[in-house]
Amino acid sequence: MPVNYKAGLGAVGSYQVSGTPWVTGSVTLAAGITDKLVFPTVAKSVTIINTDGLEATADVELRVHFNPLVAGSVAAGRHFIPLWADQQSISIDVKCKELYITNADASNVGSYCVYAELTGIGVSEMFDLTGSGLTELP
Repeated sequence: MPVNYKAGLGAVGSYQVSGTPWVTGSVTLAAGITDKLVFPTVAKSVTIINTDGLEATADVELRVHFNPLVAGSVAAGRHFIPLWADQQSISIDVKCKELYITNADASNVGSYCVYAELTGIGVSEMFDLTGSGLTELP
């Protein structure tokens, strides 16, 4: 009987080749609101850029995290990456199926751009990112 092989999380080749580009963003992330980004396939790397707010004088803090702030101790444990200023960015070499971006500002609208390199690995293959450094207090 023929075997149908498919790429999985441990398929090294899926991470060595260039990923399929995936780009999104928002210019209307309201104060205190979180956007959940769900990738169509597992990402191999993600770049997030704080494109600041619609207000020219605002320095809107965006928080990048892998679980909702209400899950476990994400906020209390500071299990997020802050992006403070206009055009501040971070590139993360990580496999994931989703990402959260929260506008931590009290009153200003935030904006961001996200670029991800996607693999050919289905999201059903990816486990949830939880535990130490993600959802638990140290």
